[in-house]
Order: sequence, then C-alpha cells, then structure tokens
Amino acid sequence: MADITMKAAPRRIAVVTGARADYGLLRGILTRLQKMDDVDLSVIACGMHLVPRFGETWRIIETDGFPIAAKIDLELDDDRAATVARGTGIAVSGFADVLPKLAPDLLVVLGDRYEILAAAVAATLLNIPIAHIHGGEVTAGAFDDAIRHAITKMACLHFVAAEPYRRRVIQMGENPDFVFNVGAPGLDMASTAPVLSRAELFAQLGITGPERFLLVTLHPTTAQPEADAANAAALLGALVEIEDRSFVFTGVNADPGYRAIDDAIRAFVASRPDRAHLFTSLGSERYWAALRLADAVVGNSSSGILEAPAVGVPSINIGDRQLGRLRAASIIDCPADSAAILAALENIFAGRFHPDPSLVPPYGLGGASERIAGTLQKIDLRQAFPKHFHDLEAPLSGPDPVS
Repeated sequence: MADITMKAAPRRIAVVTGARADYGLLRGILTRLQKMDDVDLSVIACGMHLVPRFGETWRIIETDGFPIAAKIDLELDDDRAATVARGTGIAVSGFADVLPKLAPDLLVVLGDRYEILAAAVAATLLNIPIAHIHGGEVTAGAFDDAIRHAITKMACLHFVAAEPYRRRVIQMGENPDFVFNVGAPGLDMASTAPVLSRAELFAQLGITGPERFLLVTLHPTTAQPEADAANAAALLGALVEIEDRSFVFTGVNADPGYRAIDDAIRAFVASRPDRAHLFTSLGSERYWAALRLADAVVGNSSSGILEAPAVGVPSINIGDRQLGRLRAASIIDCPADSAAILAALENIFAGRFHPDPSLVPPYGLGGASERIAGTLQKIDLRQAFPKHFHDLEAPLSGPDPVS
C-alpha cells in the first residue's frame, strides 16, 4: 500500500530588515533558515536599504543570495522628525499590504528602529506572531529606547543578548518560557568573516594612506537632538589633530538630524582625501575585517559596544546615545569634548590602555544565530501565541533555546 502520510507544510517565516546594520546581524540567521527544508523564508527590505543616499543596500541582500519578497519605501526625502514620523505611518500601511500576501506564520524583527516598529504594529493588528531580537536593552540617549520596549510588548518570542536583558523583558510581563538569552547574533561573524591584512583591505576599498587607521561611525542622538552638533564637532576636532592615521568612516543612520552630521563628515573627508574615506556601507565581511585591523572604533554606534569587544579592539564611545547598555572593559566613555577624545586615543596609541583580556564580553562568545534559527524552526507557536501577561510572582526560569 502506498504511503499517504501527509508531510507538514513548511513554517512560513518572514524577516524584516531596514538598514545595513540590522542586516549584518540577521545574515547568519537568514543563512540557517534558508537551508532548512521545513522553513519557507521571506525577506522584506525597507527603510535605509532603499534610499540612494545610503547606498541602496538592498542590492547586497540579493547578492548574498536572499531574494527579496517585498520592498517597502518609507519616502525618507529629508531628515526632519516629521518626515520620519510620516514615513513610519507609510511603513505601517506598506506592511499591512505586504504581510497578508506573504501570510507568514511568524514575523522576525531585530532591534529598535522606527521601521521595525511599523512592521510590529502591522503584524500585531494582523494577528501575526512576532519574534523580537535584542530586546530588553537600554539606550537612554535615543528614542529607540522607547521603540524597543514597545516592540517587546507586541512580540511573543524574545531573543536577548545578555541575562540582565532577559530579566528586564520578563519584568515587562513576558513569559519566561519564551525569553531566550542567546547572546548577540552579530558576534557570529567574528569567527567566520575573512581575515585580511591591512594592505588587502585597503586594496579592496580602493584607498591609500597610512595603514594604521581608526574605524569611525557617528549617528544622531535622537533623544537629545541638540547634542548632535557638539558630538560631531568634538569627534572631528579630535581627529583633525591626528596626522599619522587613516580614518575609515561608515555612513550615518537615517534618523532625524542625520544631514548635519553627514555633511560635517563629508566636508572633513573631502578636505583630507589622502587619509579620510567615507563608505555608506562596507558590507558585513569587510566591516569585520576592518574592525579587527583598526586601532580603535570611535563614535557612538552599537558596534563599538557589542562587536568591537569580541575581537579585542578598544572603543571610544562618545556622548549618551548608548547610555544604559552593558559595557566591556575595552570601552572608554567620553563626553563630547575634543580634548577628552584625543587623550583617550593617545592612550590607546601609546599602549597605556590595558583592558583585562581574560574578561568575557557581556554579549556572549557567538553561536546566537544557530540558537535563534533552531528555535524559530521548532518552537510550538501555539504555546507562545496568543500571549498573556506574566506577573513577577512566578519564578524567573525558562528553557534553553532549541539546539
């Protein structure tokens, strides 16, 4: 007799990416999900990926072998707060059109940006379960902080990067059985990205200048927009005093107020074409190669907090944008003051800054992508969704993610 056993339909998982930064963190998860026979993967690109000024980085996604199922343009024509607010509404409408067509069993989002909030709002209203990565963190210097916590309350699965963040998500009323401390997925690239020499990296980037270099990224401080000009002036005022290093800048985020920072950096780069270079996107592999080789990471990007410590590179974190995040010993916090930033850099250059190499970074040692993908593949969504508020009288315990 013929075997008429019905094979279960693949789990339809849609993953949203809005910028080069979150795509770099999601790439390892996407790779694993794409290889699973019982997963039907869809990638939705939106936000900065579609804006020419930021490099139209949706092309990188497709070059990496991930077909884009849908693109949602937020119409980000300028950097005014009203444009971002309006773009968020446009994104909600766009996701409301796209998600019913894709009909995912689960929507995966990462982080805390406004386009990710739009995806979560649409999915919530369409009764689609949400898995959220990097919840529970605090960044008091950006409005992302409020967005991140709002997404947590809409999600039913949570993948956090450290135990204090797991406890915070549970504190917000989430079921401990569905809050998984997996570490930071961005760290997975530390062991898989190609290792290049400085000469090889510079040849790939098409730049010349001193081989010793700084990797620099500065984003708007959206909760304190008045701080942006001071942060940019302090950073560039310190760099102008350094004559024996190259500067590799990566592009600014499409947050309110980005143009003033971007214009200042472009002017700085244009005045020093032999040593300063700006890239809207290096791509994940070249970014990690640059990260390993840099004398230091300078600015206010989360990469200086999460990824740089994983490869032992010191970070100079400027201002309050990352205020509240767990810190590794390799991070130097500086106010928006050129003298303080320059002094920190000189300590690094002279070898006077000696973080303890035996200290384990707070965001784990890799493997998060595999743990996240395995859980997304196998977890019983009927147990997680619809969800119920979890009161803190219950013990803070829960299972390991599915391996």
